[in-house]
Amino acid sequence: MPVPWFLLSLALGRSPVVLSLERLVGPQDATHCSPGLSCHLWDSDILCLPGDIVPAPGPVLAPTHLQTELVLRCQKETDCDLCLRVAVHLAVHGHWEEPEDEEKFGGAADSGVEEPRNASLQAQVVLSFQAYPTARCVLLEVQVPAALVQFGQSVGSVVYDCFEAALGSEVRIWSYTQPRYEKELNHTQQLPALPWLNVSADGDNVHLVLNVSEEQHFGLSLYWNQVQGPPKPRWHKNLTGPQIITLNHTDLVPCLCIQVWPLEPDSVRTNICPFREDPRAHRNLWQAARLRLLTLQSWLLDAPCWLPAEAALCWRAPGGDPCQPLVPPLSWENVTVDQVNSSEKLQLQECLWADSLGPLKDDVLLLETRGPQDNRSLCALEPSGCTSLPSKASTRAARLGEYLLQDLQSGQCLQLWDDDLGALWACPTDKYIHKRWALVWLACLLFAAALSLILLLKKDHAKAAARGRAALLLYSADDSGFERLVGALASALCQLPLRVAVDLWSRRELSAQGPVAWFHAQRRQTLQEGGVVVLLFSPGAVALCSEWLQDGVSGPGAHGPHDAFRASLSCVLPDFLQGRAPGSYVGACFDRLLHPDAVPALFRTVPVFTLPSQLPDFLGALQQPRAPRSGRLQERAEQVSRALQPALDSYFHPPGTPAPGRGVGPGAGDGT
Repeated sequence: MPVPWFLLSLALGRSPVVLSLERLVGPQDATHCSPGLSCHLWDSDILCLPGDIVPAPGPVLAPTHLQTELVLRCQKETDCDLCLRVAVHLAVHGHWEEPEDEEKFGGAADSGVEEPRNASLQAQVVLSFQAYPTARCVLLEVQVPAALVQFGQSVGSVVYDCFEAALGSEVRIWSYTQPRYEKELNHTQQLPALPWLNVSADGDNVHLVLNVSEEQHFGLSLYWNQVQGPPKPRWHKNLTGPQIITLNHTDLVPCLCIQVWPLEPDSVRTNICPFREDPRAHRNLWQAARLRLLTLQSWLLDAPCWLPAEAALCWRAPGGDPCQPLVPPLSWENVTVDQVNSSEKLQLQECLWADSLGPLKDDVLLLETRGPQDNRSLCALEPSGCTSLPSKASTRAARLGEYLLQDLQSGQCLQLWDDDLGALWACPTDKYIHKRWALVWLACLLFAAALSLILLLKKDHAKAAARGRAALLLYSADDSGFERLVGALASALCQLPLRVAVDLWSRRELSAQGPVAWFHAQRRQTLQEGGVVVLLFSPGAVALCSEWLQDGVSGPGAHGPHDAFRASLSCVLPDFLQGRAPGSYVGACFDRLLHPDAVPALFRTVPVFTLPSQLPDFLGALQQPRAPRSGRLQERAEQVSRALQPALDSYFHPPGTPAPGRGVGPGAGDGT
């Protein structure tokens, strides 16, 4: 919507300069160019896509300078809009390359074809405008006749009328060709603002004063103006005037801009960026800036606003401060950095590789510099400077110089940076730091290993003593009363440091595996652990042993399916016949049930004890072979005897009829 003349007067001032602004009539854009050039404006806007820079095929037209001028585009005599006229100055860049045919044969390739160097030059020039919230691109076609083509010389200019912009807005302009042969030109134009928007300071706070009439509805927006890309909105609100908006000083950054407009259709928006030179805004900008590592050799300086700064690599020893610059320095234009300076003042310092490479290590940084004719030199960064390698100096890097160069050649160093001027390497030094003390460390390690072995053996011995020796109890299930007596003995032995296995407690496994397989597994495990097998003889067991010794097989008898003793004889007898039983087997019988002489002679090659009369000796035989005799052995024997006595009384003096199997079999006791 056109701006009333009195508002333009307020903004631009009542002066002859304002009155002399050129007025354009009509809404259409137009273009014109210098004499001798021909130009044309495309009818519609184009997409703003600069594309990548490509090599020029020969002489090309390139923008060299942008010039702007304020004009008025008027619908009526007093209703005009501010408009920005842009003149793009052009020059011829590049040169013709000699045709291959002409170089080869010394003459023109085809006289019938027009030589390119005598042809006119054409170019498509793009003008890109950005004024928050508007952005547009226009295309100008320009043709220069051959007579005006002079290498490196200006050929004139092409003028675009015009880009409408609001009062107070900041217009950013870029110009380049399609295709793009050179870096684009850029220019920023600040338009005058209306006087009813003012900024004032009050201590740490900033006031935005909007002196508009009462009940006037308007919109207010705060945004970050960006050099590239669209602005970033920060805050927006519709208000009624007059208003005073308070901003905290921590919210100020140089690119923070304000936009105000009446809430009317097609209203003009006023923009102002008042904090560009504010010291507080610049301090806040650096406090908000962050360096972020993209790859090992690329980084991003993330900040709300565009920052003109110089970046440089530096290095720091573990625990050292501050970060020291590389000497000699690498090129800084495209360097991955951890230090940024602005106005010769250090503003930001970060170690970007900490997450990707882990914590700081005691490595040596090798700086490789490359000179003309592929000359290369290496130096090690140290607090005293960069020590050339190899070197006879007395520094740490000089002493390790030979090893560091070997590691670099063998690929054991990590490359941190590489460019045309040099490279940066990190070489580990852990394997060299203690090399002179290798023998001392080796002796210490051997001593520690021997001590650990001794402690481990003692620990295993103590652990085995704490767990108790394994004992496998084998018996013949003569009757149920004898089984109860065996169960009482096994339970009493479990109160001691013994791990007792007996088929009474493993009937499910015995049924699943079978007696022979179950006993074989239990016997092997017991003997492998240094345990002992206890043969508990009874009249029935003696009878079974006699049958095996006479015939080699057990005779028929009324034995239950869980009688492991009957099944075990096939494994037990070979141990006795081959002399492997002593130390691994012990025999026992009950006093009034069987005399020790009744046990077959083959089985008396191991100790046979009568219970409970010889309980102390029996318990001593069940201890570990090299275990010292404990003073508590008698106490433990009395403990087992007390636990066993009720079962003995129940077996030998039952209420009623005598128990079956008592006094039956060879060598049975007389009951006294």
